[in-house]
Amino acid sequence: MGKKVVIVGGVAGGASAAARLRRLSEEFEIVLFERGADVSFANCGLPYYVGGVIDARKKLLVQTPVSLFKRFNINVRTLSEVTRINPQKKEVEVKNLKTSEVYSESYDFLVLSPGARPIIPEIPGINLPNVFSVRNLADTDSLKQFIETGKPSKALIIGGGFIGLEIAENMKEKGVEVTIVELTNQIMAPLDFEMASIVHDHLRKNGINLLLKQSVTALEGDTRVRKARLSSGEEIDVDMVVLGIGVTPESGLAKEAGLAIGSTGGILVDEYLRTSDPNIYAVGDAIQVKHFVTGQDVLIPLASPANKQGRLAADNIAGRPAKYKGTQGTSIVGTMGLVAATTGVNEKTARKLKMNYGVCHTHPDDHARYYPGFSEMSLKLIFARDDGRVLGAQIVGKQGVDKRIDVLATAIRAGMTVYDLQELELAYAPPFSSAKDPVNMAGYVAANILKGDYAPCYWDNWDEVLSENPLLLDVRMDKEAEKFGTIPGSVLIPLNDLREKLAEIPKDKPIMIFCQVGLRGYIAERMLKQHGFTKVRNLCGGYKTYKPLAKLLKPAKASETA
Repeated sequence: MGKKVVIVGGVAGGASAAARLRRLSEEFEIVLFERGADVSFANCGLPYYVGGVIDARKKLLVQTPVSLFKRFNINVRTLSEVTRINPQKKEVEVKNLKTSEVYSESYDFLVLSPGARPIIPEIPGINLPNVFSVRNLADTDSLKQFIETGKPSKALIIGGGFIGLEIAENMKEKGVEVTIVELTNQIMAPLDFEMASIVHDHLRKNGINLLLKQSVTALEGDTRVRKARLSSGEEIDVDMVVLGIGVTPESGLAKEAGLAIGSTGGILVDEYLRTSDPNIYAVGDAIQVKHFVTGQDVLIPLASPANKQGRLAADNIAGRPAKYKGTQGTSIVGTMGLVAATTGVNEKTARKLKMNYGVCHTHPDDHARYYPGFSEMSLKLIFARDDGRVLGAQIVGKQGVDKRIDVLATAIRAGMTVYDLQELELAYAPPFSSAKDPVNMAGYVAANILKGDYAPCYWDNWDEVLSENPLLLDVRMDKEAEKFGTIPGSVLIPLNDLREKLAEIPKDKPIMIFCQVGLRGYIAERMLKQHGFTKVRNLCGGYKTYKPLAKLLKPAKASETA
């Protein structure tokens, strides 16, 4: 008999490690402990099962103990909690949750995949029975049963993370009035504020009550929550509460065993996914990883990295050395018909780390505008100013977001630059894209910034722009300004009339140009500069980027032409 491998936790990382080990060798003895009733399930599908989009519970089961034994000869023990690790004896202590029996199991190698647990805020009423988390199938069963039998009309979701948004959408589809309370000034922390603002507007337009910069201070009721008290003093009636604050790594077992814990609270592993004990590996949401772009120590609890880590840990145990190169945080969520996706580093992090970076915003169509059914998306690209390397991207839109974020995630992983984005040959036909794909366009805009052909100004340095008392020049058509609105104090000269009206524009005054999405503003900028205007800047992303943020920005003085 070969080496004995004990795996703690199934789902993504643990089950992947077990299956990979068996594919590599029939000699391993593999024992997998899972404290829940289900060993391998699609936890990312849980919100959609709540909403009925996934109509059968069994569709969420990726593998069962029986299927894992028959196909892979893996000894799976569900409802079995590993309560202690003894690294010196190379044993784990296990409690059978069905019988309360406690016993020891030896190992040659141990793989820890305990995952992460939902963050439970310490507020009065949090333990009442109509307060739910969504971590596993058992949690989801309880939530779904409550919805079907209790017929709630008002739901409160605490936290605006991915799970919270997905639950909000599925609850709203069931006719439930949904309120999201988020402590910070935005939902979806991986997005930068201006990109999250697009999602804020969309949620509110679709009937979600979104309360930002507030917290829940108490959940009130006798046998169940009936009211929620907020930090603002407001009280709201609720029939149920779902926690979507986020998760924290299940690192307690490792810590008690004397294994090193990282600065983030996750289990510390090396590039081979080994813990501080060379016979113990750790994978998934419980571990601290290196960010692929920044090299910083981070926690990024996502299913895709966990699966890959499980596979790599198995390779290393089997004597096939393989390094984990880091996590870049590629993620996507759909809510109320809108899709938001992100990969790599966001601007908040780039600014905090004082990286030498640049930013551009574009608003391309998902496919050719002349083909029916097109829709605009908003794309933010973050890139290195020294060599143009792609550092991060965020996209919000209704269609085509997934394939563009995947191209950009691949570009980051491959170390590509914005100049490489220009050259990518991507699939084109009118129903699917444009001859210049949105990824190409982002590359063109970023490259123009790096070459000095485009001098952008941004919403978050608006006060600095206005301090120069610039001429605000709107180069859209009259009907666009009437339909969408304009920046107060601006002067409207449509792009097609601009060349004939150059004499009306002062050359000694700073000029800030804007159009709807930035393209015509860039054309106007190039025109003015080649006619001797030297103090010209173009609002990055145009009026479409500015409008959701207008209430937060300082009003400009009225501009005058010469």
